[in-house]
Amino acid sequence: MKQGALSLAVLSGAVSTARAALNVDFGSTDSIKAAAKDVAFDALSYYKGNESGEIPGLLGDEPFQGGKYYWWSGSVQWSTLIDYWYYTGDDSYNSVVSQGLLHQRGPNNDFMPPNATASISNDDQGFWGIAAMQAAELDFPTSSIDWASLSRNVWTTQVRRFQQEEKDETCDGGLRWQIPPTNVGFDYKNTISNAAFINLGARLGRWTGNATYVEWADRAWTWLTDIGFLTEDFSAYDGAHVGANCTDINKAEFSYSAGLLLQSAAFLYNQTTGDDQKRWRDRVTGLTKTILDKFFEEGYHYEIACEGRDDACTPDMLFFKGMVTRNLASTVQLAPFTKDAISKVLKTNAEAAVKTCTGGDNNRQCSFSWAKGKFHNETDIPSQLNTLSALTVLLQDEVSQKGIATNATSNPDGGSDGGNGSGSNGNGNGNGNGQGQNGNGNGNGDGGSAGTTTRVTVGVLVAGLFAALL
Repeated sequence: MKQGALSLAVLSGAVSTARAALNVDFGSTDSIKAAAKDVAFDALSYYKGNESGEIPGLLGDEPFQGGKYYWWSGSVQWSTLIDYWYYTGDDSYNSVVSQGLLHQRGPNNDFMPPNATASISNDDQGFWGIAAMQAAELDFPTSSIDWASLSRNVWTTQVRRFQQEEKDETCDGGLRWQIPPTNVGFDYKNTISNAAFINLGARLGRWTGNATYVEWADRAWTWLTDIGFLTEDFSAYDGAHVGANCTDINKAEFSYSAGLLLQSAAFLYNQTTGDDQKRWRDRVTGLTKTILDKFFEEGYHYEIACEGRDDACTPDMLFFKGMVTRNLASTVQLAPFTKDAISKVLKTNAEAAVKTCTGGDNNRQCSFSWAKGKFHNETDIPSQLNTLSALTVLLQDEVSQKGIATNATSNPDGGSDGGNGSGSNGNGNGNGNGQGQNGNGNGNGDGGSAGTTTRVTVGVLVAGLFAALL
């Protein structure tokens, strides 16, 4: 992917000086912030969504349109930049982040935009909802939206789907991967879709104090363990097919599934007491050990499912390192007993990432594989976002006193409720020519998403009304 020009709107206040390489003094907060600023600048240099004629929020066309990255990946860029702002205080990109998130929220404020129908899945929708929830918890400034309301709407659509699966006795519950029945992958249930649902429930429960969210998070977690996707030793397997009653488990392990479950357990630990808190503490402890043992064996992130084999990592998988790094950092804030185990790895992880940052036209862009200890491949968005995450989480002590807010402790910059609806009732219905709020969808293409199974064709979706929520 070629590097694109950065628009004046992003350049304003964010001019960065090129260096021969990304040099970082890891004992200096100022040095870490300066390096993070450079990496953020380079990451945003690939983004064209705020330019005339482009679609805000997206990282270009999706693969079925000739592009590289699916719809969900835009949410990773925005959540990474929200953390960047939170950890460094640099608000240069805040307006671009808000525009990107809000433009993709869809007509029902539930991140079901018509242009995404060809590739939308429960994990995709969930990641956008998680980004909005993160904005709420970190008091990300806005004057036009209640961030948490968007996440509530996502959760509402997903709990209805979960209820329908229970009613139909399809694998005894659990969310499917794809949302539209005509998408390839609709017959597959996977860990990451249910992990995103659990994550939203855990965070909304802590944000609102409403126990219903926590009960559903616990219920979905129990389903994952009962069905065999999450094992006693905290291995998180990919998923299985509905036609086999979810018995044909694909035992591939991807770090972002375990990472999202870890963060979810930390949110639940943080808001419970007594035996419930002990149960979540045990899960946090177990998942932390599994993640560090399997994916950080040498002190830096190594994606075991694909790394080390030429072209084995799909564009989706290239985003996982930054996501898991940030999952680990927030776990430290929510469950401080993990600090000793996690913090030392975050430092060696960042050191390994920075060693790769000698590429690109400015000789400071980064690579995906940190095991190589040097720049080794083409420059791309995910590699910059991964390194940006690795750097910014080193500043966690700087923000530890701010903490992760709840609705009661938040002091948002503004916010009219942008989520006064309850979200879409079913599977969405993007129109055939991609017209409407976001444009640029054609109603058919591959069923791509953050999921890891086959991505092929879609068609037109038939929307359905589900049972009452509660």
